[in-house]
Amino acid sequence: MNTNTIKSELHAIAERLPNEASYDDAMYELYVRKKIADGKKAADEGKVIPHSEVKRRY
Repeated sequence: MNTNTIKSELHAIAERLPNEASYDDAMYELYVRKKIADGKKAADEGKVIPHSEVKRRY
């Protein structure tokens, strides 16, 4: 993700948060988006466990 994309995403998150939002609310939004981005990157790189393997383990 390039800097312009991150910066514009930060602005979009700030605009969507209610005026009463806390720093914790903002940090949670960023945390979730980071985890989603990390998961997408791992999937693109093939660093995931197939569904069938997860089912077998459980």
